[in-house]
Amino acid sequence: MPTIGKGGAENTVKIAKADLVPKDTNLLPAYASFGELEAACRAFMTMVNGRLHRVTRRVPAEMLEQERARLHPVPAQPHTVAFGVTRQVAVNTPMVNFEYGSYSVPHQLRGQTVWVRVHGAGRDERIIIVHVGEQGPVEVARHLRAEPGSPRIDDEHFPSAPRGPLHREPKAKGRADAEFLALGEGAVMWLKEATAQGSSRIRVKMAHAVSMAKLTSPARVDWALGHAAVHGRFGEHDLASILTNNPDGGATSTEPPRQADETRSLAQGTGGWAALDGASPN
Repeated sequence: MPTIGKGGAENTVKIAKADLVPKDTNLLPAYASFGELEAACRAFMTMVNGRLHRVTRRVPAEMLEQERARLHPVPAQPHTVAFGVTRQVAVNTPMVNFEYGSYSVPHQLRGQTVWVRVHGAGRDERIIIVHVGEQGPVEVARHLRAEPGSPRIDDEHFPSAPRGPLHREPKAKGRADAEFLALGEGAVMWLKEATAQGSSRIRVKMAHAVSMAKLTSPARVDWALGHAAVHGRFGEHDLASILTNNPDGGATSTEPPRQADETRSLAQGTGGWAALDGASPN
């Protein structure tokens, strides 16, 4: 665009319409190509910017050289300091951490950088998350403040679940896996839940459960594993703790409890007092 002042803008537009744009009242014939039109525009800009401006009484081309020493170009990216602090979205899950809380963002932003800030106070306080893309800064999420350990999640930020139910059953990849899964349904449930929760050292815990089953009872260990899966207990010592505090867990016997009678009692009894029966006191 020509570097002309506001006063000459209207006249420039009038000249451009009359001299450059082909129409019935055009002063020049229609241009044979767009290149000819572009050349005409460049010649027009040179003419306008090289002559004395009637308002400023200065040549626009000379003014531009003086302004360049004082002005800086418009930045390619917007200033992001107003958007807050930068956070990296996790690669495997669309969550970001900010001031001891976790917040969800659209899953398309996994692995990218976002800006997080606090807006408002009290009941109006919100955590605002902004992403700067090709179209500029865009607010992608707005949450209430999260408490530590209780993330703020928007279901729309996560991809849709696959169509149809998923019935994936664990398959043994070796002898150790086969021994663990052979314990029963409780072991299968424990393995599914432990994997879904991202529990660590799963194979070590599986081997420990197999060892405990050999020392005690496979039925009891299978029951304890199912109990642990239901209550989300996947710690190193949770299985042993459940077995210790539930000695009757997993018992399947229908026989009545055995009690010692008089003939099988190990108590000393009162037979020794029979010799004193009928004896007169001194």
